[in-house]
Amino acid sequence: MLTLDTCCTLVPYFEIEDGQLDAFKALARQLVAKTRTEPGCMHYAFSFNGNIAHCREGYVDAAALLAHRENVGELLGQALKISKIIRFEVHAPAAEADKLRGPMASRNPEFFVLEEGFRRSCEA
Repeated sequence: MLTLDTCCTLVPYFEIEDGQLDAFKALARQLVAKTRTEPGCMHYAFSFNGNIAHCREGYVDAAALLAHRENVGELLGQALKISKIIRFEVHAPAAEADKLRGPMASRNPEFFVLEEGFRRSCEA
């Protein structure tokens, strides 16, 4: 049985200033801890390649993603003082993506729309 997919995924890549990797990683640990209070957060993790960090994050829907932005805004602001976003994607079904276009416009993300028929349900 297929369920309506409302999952929204953010895909930001950060370029960290020279000498700031440890400080960024400390903020990343705080961000991960802060997401533990978010009921709509499905996954949230950082990976690193030199001074490039990727945050892999998924939310049950657009509302949960927007709630996350409110929750981590202050910490993200601190992270952006020592890094810059060099690529930013939003992946979501069309209806959820439409809910995010306005609120996310200031970050200028690239939107990828999940179309029906191109996913496998992980449910039994």
